[in-house]
Amino acid sequence: MLKRLNKEVIKNRFFLGIFLSLLSIACMDKKNTETKLSLSKTPMFSIESPMILHEGLKEGQTLYRKKGKIEKEIPVQSDGELFWFMSDFDVRDKSLTELYIKTGNPFLNQNIVTFTKSEQELHLKSEKTPLLSYRYKMNYPPPGVDSIYGKSAYVHPLLSPYGDTLTRIQPPDHYHHYGLWGPWTKTKIAGKGVDFWNLGSGLGTVIFKEVLSTYQGPLFAGFKVRQEHIDFRASPQNRSAIVEDLDIKTWHLNNQKNRYIVDYISKFSTPLEDGLLLEQYRYGGGLAMRFNERWKADNSKLLTSEGKDRLTADGTKARWCLISGESTDGKTTNGVLFLSHIENKSHPEPMRVWPIDANEGRGDMFFEFCPIRHQEWFLEKNKWNTLKYRLIVFEGTLTSEEAEAYWQSYVNPVTAKSVSD
Repeated sequence: MLKRLNKEVIKNRFFLGIFLSLLSIACMDKKNTETKLSLSKTPMFSIESPMILHEGLKEGQTLYRKKGKIEKEIPVQSDGELFWFMSDFDVRDKSLTELYIKTGNPFLNQNIVTFTKSEQELHLKSEKTPLLSYRYKMNYPPPGVDSIYGKSAYVHPLLSPYGDTLTRIQPPDHYHHYGLWGPWTKTKIAGKGVDFWNLGSGLGTVIFKEVLSTYQGPLFAGFKVRQEHIDFRASPQNRSAIVEDLDIKTWHLNNQKNRYIVDYISKFSTPLEDGLLLEQYRYGGGLAMRFNERWKADNSKLLTSEGKDRLTADGTKARWCLISGESTDGKTTNGVLFLSHIENKSHPEPMRVWPIDANEGRGDMFFEFCPIRHQEWFLEKNKWNTLKYRLIVFEGTLTSEEAEAYWQSYVNPVTAKSVSD
């Protein structure tokens, strides 16, 4: 009896094994299925730029690029709303490149672009190379200078891909200049003027409030922080005149080690019952940058999307502005391409560019996208407003054709979706 039972168990196990093997083969076939993707448009220039994966990826799926018999896995990262990827499509190469989603062998999402926090700053790095830092602790000016010029809530240093510092803070000619930042200048609150830019006036400032979120991954890393425009003369309950949520994100480019991308998104509103008026003025808000002290009139240059240069750009409007200058070693150049998003107020956006003979004839470089340069802006209570910018930080040179391609890909990114859609 016992022997007969053992034989039945062995027999059942044998057939169960065959069944599981067949099931495994079927699953393997299922896992190896592919979904071919099509692009919404052909990239206009051979640059790497963020693209949207319309399908999204489910668990166990991977994005691949296939060219002939060569397959290359492409990292994908979600920002909570969209799935993003980078792919180096070369429009000069006429051979066919295909994209598809494949189940099985999912991409290992290692953190290539990383976020770290120190005692005074937030840091973003790409493959351990420092890119930028954001100061969240108060930084006071040198001894002998009024402490009223102390400040938090700004980006410095912004570094070139090879490590040159591109920003400058607390220059003796303008102690209130802080790297990459964007306070509003001439404002009216209940009929009274408040200046959040010129710290020496003692009327207002912008300070860090809190970290809202952080993220990192194979494509990008960043943080979202809350900043406040503080009205020093207001009552305690009304001192916070503008609340700003600033989201800063850096993108890693796989095949262009001499470049990287920074997204700078400012969302802001006023909690004040009667709102706040941003007066028309040549400085204020948007995105401003005081460049390093190396760059003067004779070793730096500027070009806008409308063909304006250092002599003619101030007060004009542009979709993008390309600024470059001599590197620290004097052997090459580096710089920043500033892109204004098409959804921004006053786009194409007015600019403030210092005259070529500024600062006692030195021609120091200062640039700002200034949405209220030609028109005031009234902020209603608790109504959120958004300004979006992208920076291409580069080493070497960047052409006007590439600048236009970067802007086009920023405002209308390439999307990929299944051919059947």
